[in-house]
Amino acid sequence: MLPSFVSPTASAAASVTPPPRPIPGSYGPPVLGPLRDRLDYFWFQSQDEFFRKRAAAHRSTVFRTNIPPTFPFFVGVDPRVVAIVDAAAFTALFDPDLVDKRDILIGPYNPGAGFTGGTRVGVYLDTQEEEHARVKTFAMDLLHRSARTWSADFRASVGAMLDAVDAEFGKDDGSDKKPSASYLVPLQQCIFRFLCKAFVGADPSADWLVDNFGFTILDIWLALQILPTQKIGLVQPLEELLIHSFPLPSFLIWPGYYVLYRFIEKHGAEAVAYAEAQHGIGKKDAINNILFVLGFNAFGGFSVFLPFLVAKVGGAPALRERLRDEVRRAMVGKDGEFGFATVREGMPLVRSTVYEMLRMQPPVPLQFGRARRDFVLRSHGGAAYQVSAGEVLCGYQPLAMRDPEVFERPEEFVPERFLGDEGARLLQHLFWSNGPETAQPGPGNKQCAAKEVVVDTACMLLAELFRRYDDFEVEGTSFTKLVKRQASPSVAQAAAAAGAQQ
Repeated sequence: MLPSFVSPTASAAASVTPPPRPIPGSYGPPVLGPLRDRLDYFWFQSQDEFFRKRAAAHRSTVFRTNIPPTFPFFVGVDPRVVAIVDAAAFTALFDPDLVDKRDILIGPYNPGAGFTGGTRVGVYLDTQEEEHARVKTFAMDLLHRSARTWSADFRASVGAMLDAVDAEFGKDDGSDKKPSASYLVPLQQCIFRFLCKAFVGADPSADWLVDNFGFTILDIWLALQILPTQKIGLVQPLEELLIHSFPLPSFLIWPGYYVLYRFIEKHGAEAVAYAEAQHGIGKKDAINNILFVLGFNAFGGFSVFLPFLVAKVGGAPALRERLRDEVRRAMVGKDGEFGFATVREGMPLVRSTVYEMLRMQPPVPLQFGRARRDFVLRSHGGAAYQVSAGEVLCGYQPLAMRDPEVFERPEEFVPERFLGDEGARLLQHLFWSNGPETAQPGPGNKQCAAKEVVVDTACMLLAELFRRYDDFEVEGTSFTKLVKRQASPSVAQAAAAAGAQQ
């Protein structure tokens, strides 16, 4: 559990504001301190337990610790951070006047420009760098240009994915095993093909290699960048020795990366030309930025979040019934054709379910920033901490968005949490997009450019599932029950009458 604080109301009534206090915690002795924290983080504790135990030990939601990767071969990486695990202090990470986001996407460790074709792409730029506004505006413009076809392209891709799932589910291997069909690979293929077409205007079907292996290339490309910071569950100490002890080299993915580079260069030429003509971004930098947004932000984020969403809904029978009824009501008279307006206005429970999943399972659990100057970091109940210029802040979202000072029953998945006026007020504490859900992305901040369409797209995936199936069940990443939608009696009678007349 997180430590408790005096309520903000009680604090406001106090006549004296307590002075800032030193941040609790210690980094330990050189080498041994970071090594101890690294082994706890990867080996002896889960990521969640790592932050919870330290918050409890220090009786504070702001504390000092080391964050992997560390010793021995991560040259120039300083693992010392100020950890933040409450909703109030977390907001400092979104203030560009307080924090610098330069080269700190996944923490003090930076995988390097070798993974992005030599370009320092937009997510590694700080808001005070001139190039940031140019690249961010370009990404936002591409999203706006794709809005006309986004929903139709996504529905078509999901339809193809579910056709593949149905075919696999219907296979009879002659055994008595319960039928099942994994959706993980079909979903990744769906996401990749859809994003290429919608975001870049490049159809993967034009290139056999990209169409069949593009998503695998991105999986490997992502893994090589982030594995030094991730626990994957190999037999220890092999994981520590082989994955967490040194940076993984970018040259391993160069052949695959340049397959995708040439694909964007040829089949996404219109988007690349738009970057050059309208935003003054050179061809090479434009392609590398497109690939990063496509691969890391969009494909990577969706590949993490959507399987969790499907699994959560697939394991909750009562919730499925409520979601199905809402989706069917919203689709009356639409003949299966629906867009963003339908999921925004006609499916409040679907949308709240997506928000709650983003609260419980954010695609990116950690957010970082480096203090531009000395400042006072404020938390609940008037608690205040002195932060020095240059210190790295590390916000752990899964705990910040389960803050008991903000959310009732914070550890429970409550699908209706964000319904109504009270639910709308809670959206200011939903931080998954590198900013509050109530804020908007822009050139002057680091909030995800695709914040709105991520939520809409997740809602559309659930809507497509309930448009096609009366019910489904999920175990792990496999469907174990698929009940195709039954036509209503009136539809069935009309079909029978039409057949009799032929």
